[in-house]
Amino acid sequence: MNPDPGTGDGLARILITGITGFVGRNVLRGILPLGHQISALVRPGTNGARLAEFKDQINITYISLSDTIALKTYLADAEFDLVLHIGALRGGRKASREEYYRSNVSSTEQLVDYCLKHNARLVFCSSVGVFGAIPGELPANSQSAKNPDNYYHYTKIESEKIIGKACLHGLQAMIIRPSITYGKGDKGFPYQLVRMVDKYRFLVIKKRIWIHLCHIEALVAAFKWSVEQDWESGLTINVADREPVQLNALVDFISRQLHGKNYPRFLSLDRVFFYMGEHLARLMKNELFISRFELISKSWFYDVQEYHRMMQEEEIPAHFTIPGIQIVIDYYKGN
Repeated sequence: MNPDPGTGDGLARILITGITGFVGRNVLRGILPLGHQISALVRPGTNGARLAEFKDQINITYISLSDTIALKTYLADAEFDLVLHIGALRGGRKASREEYYRSNVSSTEQLVDYCLKHNARLVFCSSVGVFGAIPGELPANSQSAKNPDNYYHYTKIESEKIIGKACLHGLQAMIIRPSITYGKGDKGFPYQLVRMVDKYRFLVIKKRIWIHLCHIEALVAAFKWSVEQDWESGLTINVADREPVQLNALVDFISRQLHGKNYPRFLSLDRVFFYMGEHLARLMKNELFISRFELISKSWFYDVQEYHRMMQEEEIPAHFTIPGIQIVIDYYKGN
């Protein structure tokens, strides 16, 4: 990273959002050893135990990303060289669209304005969800159409638009789009998959499905790279494991690790069952259940060649979902 005039010792003044979430927490753990001066924004009322490991190593300010007035006031007197914007209101949460917009889009807009004004760099954590839960083309790539199939994905698309326009006016920004991420400490889709396979509650579609997950260490490596390296403004990368994996092969691997044998074949159902479930979820306008049915009945994978080329140059090993998912299996067993 270029020497920072603010500290005078080659270290940067970094602002990071989202450190109480799975991704942000792990990214912070990854960049702390680099020695930079780090500040973080945290939602007021956050349980102190979630911050205990960081409180003596970083500066913490309690501001919600949805509180645009407080955020603007804070930024007016701030001095940062790099902003890692990871925080967001995730999909599936019970919140109004107004709160989603303020938390995910308005906060991004304010951070973009700050970076433009102060010549600071911005690294934004978006999502492969900008292509929709199921991309229109496979593998989804930089030229693939965006699909706001739910409001969370819409907010990420809008945030990317704001950043893209600002780059035309001199903003130094990079966008990182992770796939569904797995690792110790998260209980999202990969964890629930392990749990359901363990309890023989996961129904496998009788169809070859390819899915593309992202090991948390792969995502952390991308953010560390963004902190340490110079990059061209406008760089956008999809981040996921080296290759997609067949869903039934992943389910069998999980079953073997938990029960010593492949998953029972009688728990495989015809695709009609899944299509009916998705149709019912759409009639109910339940975005969470729509995505759940789609994720296990349709293929989704991404062009990650640029990311892996960058990591290869840094001699950072690639991750493969099999056996990488073992980290989730071990976490599940520990719980």
